Amino acid sequence: MRYLAPARADVLDSVFAHPGFQALSPHRSLFAGPVWPTIEQIDLQLGTIRHGQSGRTLQFVLQNEELLADGLHYEQRIFGKGQIATRPGSWHDLFNALIWREYTGLKSALNERYVADFPAGVDRERSRAQMAITHFDEAGVVVHLSDPARLSAWDRHDWPAFFRPAPETGRWDVSVTVFGHALLEHLLAPHQLLVGKALVVFGGTPEQALPLAASAISSSLVLNDPQELRPLPLSGIPGWHAGQTAAFYETAACFRPLRDGRSYPLPLDGCRFADSFASAKPQPGA
Repeated sequence: MRYLAPARADVLDSVFAHPGFQALSPHRSLFAGPVWPTIEQIDLQLGTIRHGQSGRTLQFVLQNEELLADGLHYEQRIFGKGQIATRPGSWHDLFNALIWREYTGLKSALNERYVADFPAGVDRERSRAQMAITHFDEAGVVVHLSDPARLSAWDRHDWPAFFRPAPETGRWDVSVTVFGHALLEHLLAPHQLLVGKALVVFGGTPEQALPLAASAISSSLVLNDPQELRPLPLSGIPGWHAGQTAAFYETAACFRPLRDGRSYPLPLDGCRFADSFASAKPQPGA
């Protein structure tokens, strides 16, 4: 059954205390409260955003028949004209706008890759890469971790071990950035058991994970096929869902066993990226 987001008036402000919305808190006035902002208000409040690949200034514009008459694909219009078609009163499109503001590098890399994969025209079916890009754009998360045992547990879908707090600190030592705007839309219904599609960075620092993911997307190292993406049951993250008992991790529908023959690519190497990034920095006096 297709998900229908709740009406704005039915969403309590307490919903936005969920950790998944934390990165969007500077823009709370756009999504909390009973009144929808206009497209013009969204564009004005989010300020100047420049496409990280083309350098073009981006603008959120009303999606209507006049706009669509140019015949361009949604992604081509962004890359070629800097216009992001936005529907009024849409949670999906509002969260998309906020993700453009907060994660411009990632969004720009996805847009460039999608448009570059149009060699045969826009009327053909999506390529495997375009499907992967769309999956990540809608439901993506960027995950940073440094514990090989935890990565191994994820590889085999040992969910109790993967989500178990580290014995040294008593905390879950994994950084998760919610990127997909469809995930944010689903978080409006707190009872849902959500699963993100993850790009994984191992080693380095959590702060390096996003630029590494954007660089890997731009250079076509990742998102060439949807099967590259790892499922991450977001409801298993400590504190992200009510009722996280031991039985929850064994029985809830989001914690699926690994399918026969299913495996995942190696994560992006955060340590190597950190070394490359450091060597690329200009030295003092240069």
